[in-house]
Amino acid sequence: MSIKKYAWAVWLAMVMVVAPAAVNAAQNDASNTEITRKVRSKVSPQYPELARKMGLAGVVKIEVVVSPAGDVKDARVAGGHPVLASAALDAVRKWKFEPAGSESSGTVSVRFDPR
Repeated sequence: MSIKKYAWAVWLAMVMVVAPAAVNAAQNDASNTEITRKVRSKVSPQYPELARKMGLAGVVKIEVVVSPAGDVKDARVAGGHPVLASAALDAVRKWKFEPAGSESSGTVSVRFDPR
């Protein structure tokens, strides 16, 4: 096995073993309340090339805090496959929600399908 292939295999093994533990820790703290504010504009996530090669599909849950103006003020991964999580987080941070009288928070779901 070449050094590049070995390094790739080690990296992939680390992602598959270590990262799910971090996501599970986030899931234990996560609120399961779906956000009630309507989304005005959604940015679709970029499907990660590694996920495409692996044929990964699934849902990533993102906890969001939305400002009164409708901008995403804070977002963090609450569950889902670690290879998909970063793309989901990047997309949700660009979403715009309907304005409201106060800040609100909850969970949104981002679905990934390799087709």
